[in-house]
Amino acid sequence: MEALVNSWRGRRVLVTGHTGFKGSWLSLWLHALGAEVTGFALPPPSESSLFAAARIDELIQHHEGDIRDLTAVRAVVEASRPEMIFHLAAQPLVRLSYREPVETYATNVMGTVHLLEAARRTPDVKAIVCVTSDKCYQNREWIWPYRESDPMGGHDPYSSSKGCAELVAAAYRSSFFADGPALATARAGNVIGGGDWATDRLVPDLIRAFEAGAAPLIRSPDAVRPWQHVLEALGGYLLLAERLLAGERRFAEGWNFGPSDEDARPVSWIVERMRATWGEGVAAIADTGPRRHEAGLLRLDSSKARAALGWQPMLRLEQALGWIAEWHKAVGGGEDARAITLQQIADYQARAAGQA
Repeated sequence: MEALVNSWRGRRVLVTGHTGFKGSWLSLWLHALGAEVTGFALPPPSESSLFAAARIDELIQHHEGDIRDLTAVRAVVEASRPEMIFHLAAQPLVRLSYREPVETYATNVMGTVHLLEAARRTPDVKAIVCVTSDKCYQNREWIWPYRESDPMGGHDPYSSSKGCAELVAAAYRSSFFADGPALATARAGNVIGGGDWATDRLVPDLIRAFEAGAAPLIRSPDAVRPWQHVLEALGGYLLLAERLLAGERRFAEGWNFGPSDEDARPVSWIVERMRATWGEGVAAIADTGPRRHEAGLLRLDSSKARAALGWQPMLRLEQALGWIAEWHKAVGGGEDARAITLQQIADYQARAAGQA
């Protein structure tokens, strides 16, 4: 823990997308480690958000703006002079990408271009981690997990936009950053955790249904995904960033941070375990209406991160679901969202320290 704090105490860090679910967890964690955090993102959603519930704007330099606006991105990078950038700003939903493809590509592809353009013109920037997605790969619906060397692809606008973002990062790395900031990309699985109230995501949809005493409507019950707690992914991003900041340029490439193979589970498994973990809940109803294509089988091979970075998952999936239920029941019961989130971060760090 002391080494982790020493890596981040006093560091100037920019987090794009800090008002989102993952960005909120990351901003809180970095602040707890002593970093000087600046956030740049659209306003948090008008409905519930972890950013608002945990009052994160009280802890960091909070800037509202659109990653699609190059002038605004340049301004916040120049003003904050970050040493480290975590780029999480994105349109993150597959089904929304079918309805808003132009917005999805503008945000996920050109937004990445804007961030990298601003970074390469700011001499303080030492390292960048661009967060993409497990869906960036050309999905062949096969049983083997995808490795970092597999080709980029994407059937739907969201997935292909993340593949494009990977190609953008690779082009900037070879064209502009050979002697500049160390640039890596990170591809996590289906990230879940307390404080996610997004629509069209399985676990938040389940929790809303359980709290309302309603039957959740489930699409694609047989689809298999690499589920993992948000702290697993963020722990990988932090570890990768530390190596980049230390000047180890060999780590400036793409990285998978996925769960154990046993935790790539079908949607139906998650539904039943969440019902059991929650302690109550009406049985789910299958959504038989028309729907767009979504991947049926997806796994990640994270052996590279385990071998080269020493990263490994700390929580099994059932434990992660338990932490999510505890978080939402506590907040629903009136407990402080920031305190609960920080406690889970501390518990996770303690687990990681025990495995070291």
